[in-house]
Amino acid sequence: MLLSKSQYIRGLQCHKSLWLYKHKRELRSAPDSSAETLFNIGYTVGSYATDLFPGGVEIEFTPNDFDGMSRKTADLIEQGVETIYEATFNENGIFAMVDVLHKSNGKWNIYEVKASTTVKEYHRDDAAIQYYALSQVLDIGKIFLVHINNQYTRQGELDVCALFNMADITDEVLEKQVEIKGTLNSFDAMLQSDMPAIDIGPHCSDPYGCDFHAHCWQDIPDYSVFNLYRMSGTKKFELYYGGIINFEDIPSDIDLTETQHFQVEASINPEIRIDKTIIGEFLDTLEYPISFLDFETFQNAVPRFSDQRPYMQMTFQYSLQVMTDSGELSHEEYLGDENIDPRRELSERMLRHLPPRGSIMAYNQSFEKGRIKELAALFPDLRDELLGLLDRFVDLIAPFRRLGYYHPDFNGSFSIKSVLPALFPDDPELDYSKLEIHDGGMAMDTFANLHLLKDSNQREKIRKDLLAYCQLDTLAMVRIWEKLKTAV
Repeated sequence: MLLSKSQYIRGLQCHKSLWLYKHKRELRSAPDSSAETLFNIGYTVGSYATDLFPGGVEIEFTPNDFDGMSRKTADLIEQGVETIYEATFNENGIFAMVDVLHKSNGKWNIYEVKASTTVKEYHRDDAAIQYYALSQVLDIGKIFLVHINNQYTRQGELDVCALFNMADITDEVLEKQVEIKGTLNSFDAMLQSDMPAIDIGPHCSDPYGCDFHAHCWQDIPDYSVFNLYRMSGTKKFELYYGGIINFEDIPSDIDLTETQHFQVEASINPEIRIDKTIIGEFLDTLEYPISFLDFETFQNAVPRFSDQRPYMQMTFQYSLQVMTDSGELSHEEYLGDENIDPRRELSERMLRHLPPRGSIMAYNQSFEKGRIKELAALFPDLRDELLGLLDRFVDLIAPFRRLGYYHPDFNGSFSIKSVLPALFPDDPELDYSKLEIHDGGMAMDTFANLHLLKDSNQREKIRKDLLAYCQLDTLAMVRIWEKLKTAV
């Protein structure tokens, strides 16, 4: 049995997942854009981490020749090379690639690079299986986990040493060695047997989302206890393991919140529930002109600009729809230049575009208000104007969370992506699926990588797609607000 370190971690998470990966790999779901983004982030972070150990030699990744990669690593060690990037080993049934292998004082230190900002338990498991393989052929000194320092703020040139924290996890890794042989033996026996009879559980997404999720969860209906609003995962699985899956199965003595009761009742007896008092109270708080505002942000693990921290939400775009008391709707928008820090220009343009009075409507306002506070802290000369916007905010999600308007198709979610299609199921004007960019994650990732595109025509097309997506977000808010007005 040959296992990669990622397969070892998969097996620790779930025997069934490892069995399926080895025997029924075709049942995996295809990687989505978020998986590709995580891979790219990891690659970028790993590339910068090599600057901590300059002068090394990299083992080129050749997916069809792992033995060749291992031989190349052995040759470099034999030649006296003391720093190797992606050092590759196939020892004791484990195939492992070490991000940085560095010789110091006659011993080899392992440096495992992660794009996370903290050391997690599965990182220690990852490093432990590497040590298990490498210690068969090398004298290992220490094992370090190199991870992002989220307290670092870039000023001018990137300081790679300040970008990373380095945690010595040698003791924890050594403690785990006593378990590994037994774990590998259990994997070997399991893989030679029938598929393990393992039910779904919290392990399906902890520590990683599983690419066999769709297969293992195929019998769970779209409307189930797993959709109950703001119920903990632990409580949901307690219900499931007790044989309670459908809403109809929930006994009357189960302790549910008001919203959860509402959700269950609306699903069992499908009808739209409207509380005109709650909606009316919300509408009465609004002052014209009403400004419907939506931000888009991107994040970089490695900061590109001054005054940027790793994974900081960088506001690069907004859409603004302004409704007057006479019913006139106008639209303004901003999309930053992908090659420069957009925050200053965005702040100035937004302050010019926003009316000096009236309500500012956002959907889940804490996000927009949080970005405005960050911009105010960054630009002292704009601070008072920016902070002055905060008291004008009104949250469009509020009447839905208060159960002023509930549609069974919300299915326990009040996000705009759940509310909009339930309220306007057949409106092509409000159909995100018709857009090239159809969710915030795609917008974030697309803009974050836009500066890397060489093709100017492709860049321009993507910019138009970004504008179309953000404009639909604010138009959706306008239409939802209009829907609420007709309900009272």
